[in-house]
Amino acid sequence: MPLDSTVSPAGGRTILRGRIVSDGDSIPEGLIAISDGRIAYAGPAADFHEPGFDGVDAAPASPDAILIPGLVDIHCHGGNGGDFPSGDEASARTAIEFLHRSGTTSLLASMVTAPREDLLAGIELFTRLTDEDLVSGIHLEGPFLSEARCGAQNPAFLLDPDLELAEELILAAAGRLKTMTYAPELPGAADLVDLLTTHGVVPSLGHTDSDDLTAAQSLAAARDGLAAAGFDGSTSRPTVTHLFNGMPPIHHRSPGPVTACLRAAQSGRAAVELVADNTHLDPRTTLTVFALVGSANVVLVTDSMAAAGLSDGHYMLGPSPVTVDGGVATLDATGSIAGGTATLLQVVQRTVEAGVSLEDAVRSATAVPADVLGLDDEVGSLRRGLRADVVVLDGALQLQRVMREGVWLS
Repeated sequence: MPLDSTVSPAGGRTILRGRIVSDGDSIPEGLIAISDGRIAYAGPAADFHEPGFDGVDAAPASPDAILIPGLVDIHCHGGNGGDFPSGDEASARTAIEFLHRSGTTSLLASMVTAPREDLLAGIELFTRLTDEDLVSGIHLEGPFLSEARCGAQNPAFLLDPDLELAEELILAAAGRLKTMTYAPELPGAADLVDLLTTHGVVPSLGHTDSDDLTAAQSLAAARDGLAAAGFDGSTSRPTVTHLFNGMPPIHHRSPGPVTACLRAAQSGRAAVELVADNTHLDPRTTLTVFALVGSANVVLVTDSMAAAGLSDGHYMLGPSPVTVDGGVATLDATGSIAGGTATLLQVVQRTVEAGVSLEDAVRSATAVPADVLGLDDEVGSLRRGLRADVVVLDGALQLQRVMREGVWLS
C-alpha cells in the first residue's frame, strides 16, 4: 500500500494523511504533521495551515490508510522468543524490539511471582531499560496472590502480603514500578494497598478468590489511597488484572469479585483489563464488557509471553515450561493458560471482530492505558505536542508501518 510519509531532509518533518482514529473519535480525511519527534498538528486535512511545512509533500494518501496512536500494553511478559520474567537482558531486548515493531510503542515489563532475589534482579534490569526509554516501567504480577487462583504463577513462591518485602521492591524500582497485582482477601492486603498508593503504585486486583464485598472494599480503598496521595484523573483509580481470568466465575448466589469489578468500572472508579484474544475470553464476553462499562473503563492487554509472534512449540514463562498448541499457551505442569500469544494489534483486531467499534477498541488500547499510567500528556493519543508514535494500518486493519518518537521502525 502506498504510504503518504515524506521526511524533509532539512527539517526532520513528516506529513501523514489518512483516517485518524484517536481518543474514541475518527476523522475521515485527517492529516498528522510531525516535527522533531513530536506531533505539530493532528486534525482535518482541510484545516492544516501549520508554518514550517512548506515543501513537505502532502499528496493524498491511499484512500484506506488508517492512522492510530502507538499502542500501550500495561500487561505483557515478552514476545518473539524473549521472556521478561527470566531477567535475561538479551532476551528482554529481543522482546521489546519485536513489540515496538508490532505496534506496541509503549509497554510495561510484566514479571511473575518469583523468589525475592529474582524479583530484585528483574527490577534492576527493567529500571535500566525504563531509563533507556525502551519500556515505560514495571508491572509486578505477584507475589501476593491467591494460591487457589494462581493460574500460571508458581505456587511455591506465593506469599501473603509482606510489607517489608513490598517496600524493598518499591524502593529498588525508584519510581519505575507502576502497577502490582494483588489478591485482596489475603491477610495484610489492606496495608499493602495503602503502601502501594502512598508510593504512587497502582494496585491491580487479580489472581483472587475473594467475594464481591471484599473486592469492592479493596477497590474503593485503592482509589481513595491514590487520590489522597495526590493523583488525579484516571491515574487515581486502580485496575483489575485480566478480568475473569484468575478469578472464580460469576454465580448468581455467589458472584465473587467479577461483579464488584464491573460495578467499579461502570462508575469510572476502576479500569478492567481484558485479554481479548479469543482464548482468554469468548468474543461475546468482550463485547458485553464494553457494552456494560464503556471503552473509557477498559484496558486491552495481551498478557503476552515469549511465543507471541512465533509458531506453536515449547517455550518458557520465567522458570516454567510452556507448550503452545493452536496458538494457546499452557503450562506443561498443570495445563493452565500461561499467558497470551497475540500482539496488542491482534487483540484490537479481534475486539473489532467481536462487534466493538474501531474507535472504542483503539481507545482502550491507547488513551485509557496511557491515562492509567499517568502518561496521557506524552503518549496514547494523536494530538499536538505528544510524542510522535503512530501506527499505520490498511482498511483491513493490517499493519503497514510503525513510527516511534518520529522514527519509522524497520
